[in-house]
Amino acid sequence: MASSRKSQPSPKLGKRIAVALSGGLDSVVLLDTVCKAQSKNKSSAVYVFHIHHGLQKQADDWLIFCEKLAKKYQVHFDFRLLHLAGEEQGNVEARARAERYEALADLCAEYGIEDLLLAHHQNDQAETTLLQLLRGAGVAGLAGMPASRELNAQEGKITLWRPLLGQSRKELEAYAKEHKLKWIEDPSNQDSQYRRNAIRKTIIPALEKIQPEAIANLARSAGLLGEAQGLLDRLAMQDGKHILLKNGIGHQPLLKLAQKDLPAANNVLRYWLRVNGMTMPSQERLAAWWRDLEVVKADAQLEWNHDQSIIRLWRGVLQVEEVKAGEWVFKTIPIASKAPGFASQWIKDAQKNGLITLKERSGSEKIQIKANTPRKTLKNLFQEGDVPPWERQAPLLYIDGDLIAVAGVGLSYPHLVHTGPRVRPEWQQKA
Repeated sequence: MASSRKSQPSPKLGKRIAVALSGGLDSVVLLDTVCKAQSKNKSSAVYVFHIHHGLQKQADDWLIFCEKLAKKYQVHFDFRLLHLAGEEQGNVEARARAERYEALADLCAEYGIEDLLLAHHQNDQAETTLLQLLRGAGVAGLAGMPASRELNAQEGKITLWRPLLGQSRKELEAYAKEHKLKWIEDPSNQDSQYRRNAIRKTIIPALEKIQPEAIANLARSAGLLGEAQGLLDRLAMQDGKHILLKNGIGHQPLLKLAQKDLPAANNVLRYWLRVNGMTMPSQERLAAWWRDLEVVKADAQLEWNHDQSIIRLWRGVLQVEEVKAGEWVFKTIPIASKAPGFASQWIKDAQKNGLITLKERSGSEKIQIKANTPRKTLKNLFQEGDVPPWERQAPLLYIDGDLIAVAGVGLSYPHLVHTGPRVRPEWQQKA
């Protein structure tokens, strides 16, 4: 496909790569071009992943279409089913997008894939930039979608690629017709109650009447803004050299920068939020945060709810805590290991007889976690271990009425064994 734009970066063939396939024009074209390239390099393996959102009556038919298409190209296929039905209309787009990326990351991790290809094109980029402009976004938002970026994933490194960003939809349609490709149309793309569709059907055509190259120009501006954001990130790292910490962001150093140069402090704060995978706050919320930071005492606690996470100030450091549930998991200790644990048979018997219970803290619990030391209250142990208050909420683990494990503190020493089959309980947050 010809394009006047510079070529986009792309993953190296010769290893496993995945294509996200919705069944629409753009993803069908992407799959065709990838498979043609793969046929010239037999050492690479192509996987096709489909996300079934369950929001349209035809969703089952789309899944069948994608599976048949993958079979036609003789490539691996898998899918994930999301449960979004009943979600409030205003939340559907954002919720579907977030869960789609999470599902794709899970599939990549399952198959050991490091490169994931998406079919966003030039029109998508122009629409994204206009959407962000209408929202009053800053440079990062107006930069739209990058040609490549690291995808947040718990297991392994996954790079997300958008090799079609330099191609317009008209170019993709011409390619599809030339190669006699078939695709499906999502009727929701015609629903103007979605802001992106309204921009696509109303605003973009009007802009093209005024400026024929409107789509390409908007996409080019997004690219230039992306370069500008890269420079702002570098500046944030320089300004935040003594502010950005391993466990968060320093309250007092940030305030000092704000008093000297508020735009620089905002840039550091936004950079920190973005690194932590959070959306940018509104100007009103950002202003409220600065008011809070200016009056809060150095040893005080502060808490903000933002983007399904909690930002807390504790001991002079702002930290992000994602709201997640958790569970106690018993992990087997290798026989050759010298690490202590609980006797496996004791745990099995306790599970069989229903003697394992979880309890919330009441404030008077004590536990001995080291040899030759007295039992101490959990309050003292948490303080000694510098455990933040919000990490002290995991349910306490009891067996037959005895407290045996406290997340962030340790295990009951009198109950530990050093030989034989044994396990160790760990508190794990659910993904």
